[in-house]
Amino acid sequence: MDALHLILENVSYKDLVDVIIVSILIYQLLMIVHGTRALQMLVGIGMLFILFWVGLTFKLYSLNWILAHFFDSFFIIAVVLFQDQIRAALATVGSKRSLIGFLTKKESDFDFEEVIEACGAMSREKIGALIVLERTNGLLNYMKTGTRLDSKVHSDVIYAIFQSSSPLHDGAIVISSGKIAAAGCFLPLSKNVEIDRHLGTRHRAALGITEVTDAITLTVSEESGNINLSVGGKFYLCDSESKLRYYLKQLWLNDKLDENLPYLGTEEGT
Repeated sequence: MDALHLILENVSYKDLVDVIIVSILIYQLLMIVHGTRALQMLVGIGMLFILFWVGLTFKLYSLNWILAHFFDSFFIIAVVLFQDQIRAALATVGSKRSLIGFLTKKESDFDFEEVIEACGAMSREKIGALIVLERTNGLLNYMKTGTRLDSKVHSDVIYAIFQSSSPLHDGAIVISSGKIAAAGCFLPLSKNVEIDRHLGTRHRAALGITEVTDAITLTVSEESGNINLSVGGKFYLCDSESKLRYYLKQLWLNDKLDENLPYLGTEEGT
């Protein structure tokens, strides 16, 4: 009790604020790297720090010389290794929700049912499709790779775009601000080296955009007709329209899905 009383006497409000801010930053860092290869890299860097400590303790000069030069450039190395995670973190901090509305729930600005109906129809007919739903991170740079439409979100429009005879069927459509903003867009492919080799370009692109932004992607496989929802670099199989509806509502109201929900990871072949 005396020790606790002594600590409280010597801790100011500034110290508490400092500790809280640092704790939040560390927590956010862990949330960003959780479930990604960045976590493995952090563990590897931690092992190097332990080796450095061992070298200093037992005076292993060669090891100390190598690791000392490594850590001299640590900041640059960290930026190179974690560039995707840093980009995602800065985009999240700079988003509208983080700045003015992080305590409020965002309602969808378009009708989910139109998207769900289109996905159901394309699934039954095994028509390949890739749909990107923008959330807080802007996707304008990806929209510029396609054709601007600014069309109303309607199931017939989505269905028509992904017909094989359509000039815009190769690529993704991006739904932004309640409209089909662009079609025929190119997306970054997933950098996950453990991804199932049977996954085609459409699924790799769907996964890739969710690794660098908070977007939601919906894919319809032309081989199996399966509908997959991807968010945060994970695939979730939607074996019915009701499940797809449930996932979309959860994501828009709660920003993320329940961590206990089963996901396909890299095992989904089609």
